[in-house]
Amino acid sequence: MTSRMIIEGIGYVGSALILGSMLMTSVTRLRIINLIGSAVFACYALMIHSIPTAIINIGLVVINIVQLKKLADVKREYDLVRVDPEEAGLQYLLQHYYENIVKYFPTLKAGIPVGDIAFMVYCNGAPAGIFLGTQRGDGVIDVDLDYSTPRYRDSSVGRFFYGKLPEQGVKQLVFRNPGEKHRDYMLRIGFKETEKDTFVKFIKAPAEEQEKRDEV
Repeated sequence: MTSRMIIEGIGYVGSALILGSMLMTSVTRLRIINLIGSAVFACYALMIHSIPTAIINIGLVVINIVQLKKLADVKREYDLVRVDPEEAGLQYLLQHYYENIVKYFPTLKAGIPVGDIAFMVYCNGAPAGIFLGTQRGDGVIDVDLDYSTPRYRDSSVGRFFYGKLPEQGVKQLVFRNPGEKHRDYMLRIGFKETEKDTFVKFIKAPAEEQEKRDEV
């Protein structure tokens, strides 16, 4: 492999990272990947002595760092609200985000089911998460939808929501056929696949979580 091929490979990697960042739904993730891509491409530009290209990409690195700092400085205040599944505001949001919802939950293309329990998570007053389900008794809920709006897709909504469920008397969540794009998130957030396409999460009260950490 010649040095020219290595330099071109660096350029391709930088280009791929910058292009890939545009596909990110999380603003934070977009900024991070774009920052890395711009830094790699700036190195490539310096290697081929393209100073204008290097300056542009160094500028993008600085812009991404500044924007990431601003995002980190914004304090997120989450609130959990239990709502009527038929509430007009909730139905509006389901229609508004329908195309994005079925992208992650393709089994809902036939229509989003209306169970008997619904929660909304708000961040600084803006809708950040929607949860729909059906109660089976004894604190068990069959999950129909567990959705975060694009701006808040970094697992923080889920962690807040699941941390508040003990106050609602919820002990266990069961989610069937979540879709491939949602599986990784569910495993990351603490669901266990008990059988094919069936995921279960046991909800622990804060005291139980503390006892578990103390045992470790």
